[in-house]
Amino acid sequence: MGETVRYAAIMLAAGIGIPVLAALNAQLGGRIGSPVVAAVVLFCVALTGAVIVMFATQGPLAFRHVPAQPKHLFLAGLLVCFYVLSVTWVAPKFGVGNAVFFVLMGQMISAAMIDQFGLFGAIERPITLMRAAGLGSMAMGLVLILKA
Repeated sequence: MGETVRYAAIMLAAGIGIPVLAALNAQLGGRIGSPVVAAVVLFCVALTGAVIVMFATQGPLAFRHVPAQPKHLFLAGLLVCFYVLSVTWVAPKFGVGNAVFFVLMGQMISAAMIDQFGLFGAIERPITLMRAAGLGSMAMGLVLILKA
């Protein structure tokens, strides 16, 4: 139970960070006049942070396994790049709340499909009637927040 609570707290903090990231990077992009440069700065800061954590926890030895990995796994880097670039460009014009609303809707749809079919090695969790009702309730909640 303690591990579940710890994981939930970490992911809650990550979720809180997504709109904060969107708002901060959108403002940075606006101030410097380039959403792309703002994204590059964000990735440089993120890389620095990840390198510090890597050295503090395990060191760089795991890099030796990288060349042997299936190339499709590196799509994750392009996806995070697309997210950061798109939210940095769209949020100032569309609103952080609206941008994050559609990000959350996309996450719900994608997560449900990944779980339904066990894609990318995920644990298979079929969309039952109860789960579909929960997803629908979440979607309606997001719509209500958007309309408020």
